[in-house]
Amino acid sequence: MAVITRGDITNSIIGEQSFFEGRFMVRGALRVDGKFEGSALEIDQLFVGPTGRIRTNVTAVNVVVEGVVIGNIKASTRVMLLPTARVLGDIRTPELIIQNGVILEGRCIISNDLNQSARILIENLYQQKS
Repeated sequence: MAVITRGDITNSIIGEQSFFEGRFMVRGALRVDGKFEGSALEIDQLFVGPTGRIRTNVTAVNVVVEGVVIGNIKASTRVMLLPTARVLGDIRTPELIIQNGVILEGRCIISNDLNQSARILIENLYQQKS
């Protein structure tokens, strides 16, 4: 699946003056220009616009952030942080793109196998004989 961009079609939108609270599960794409707070956000494609604010843990296929995210992000394909992105939380994904200007505080784990510890994989590779 491709990363959603500003011009792509979204199934659901939390508008600039809107606030949503709770657990949100969406098949398809969600654009957040308002605020979302909750226990979890599970989505295929997530785009957090420049005015978007999210305070929850995110599980998705692809995530693009221009706004503020407080919480952990787990994406099975890609996370892209655009210049105005502000993220406080851990990121776990096979591909992470961070553009100049981003503010990020948290751990980043880049691995194709999101279910296995990257630390164990790397230590096992180190222990293997050449």
